[in-house]
Amino acid sequence: MSTKLDTELQKAISSLPECVAAGYIDLSSGMLLAMRTVDSHPREVLDLLAAATADLFQGPNVTMIENLFKKARGVRDDGQHYFQEIIVNSDNLLHVFIRGKKAPEHVVGFVCRKSANLGMALTKARVALPGIEAAL
Repeated sequence: MSTKLDTELQKAISSLPECVAAGYIDLSSGMLLAMRTVDSHPREVLDLLAAATADLFQGPNVTMIENLFKKARGVRDDGQHYFQEIIVNSDNLLHVFIRGKKAPEHVVGFVCRKSANLGMALTKARVALPGIEAAL
């Protein structure tokens, strides 16, 4: 991907509290388009991370839930997705995933140490999103 995207991801890592990685994922293909991290990781892990992110946002069960909500509310299925942000806490890490505003088929994911302030990490991730999307 572009050097500009790498630069924006690195800038975001620097601005989020205790951030150790950031990635940009295309949900339609399940591919990791760009990744910046303070550690090295096997390519297989990164590829699975991208596919898992696609499942989180658009897996069959998630899509079914969205469709049921639309039906229950009498809303026409216009392709709009309900899930815009997902936060995952693991044993040692905090993961923040945000769907793109300009490109809703893209997600930016941030990984911070668990000791990071969740509110600040989420706020800084939201602030970083426009610059990351503009880098495409």
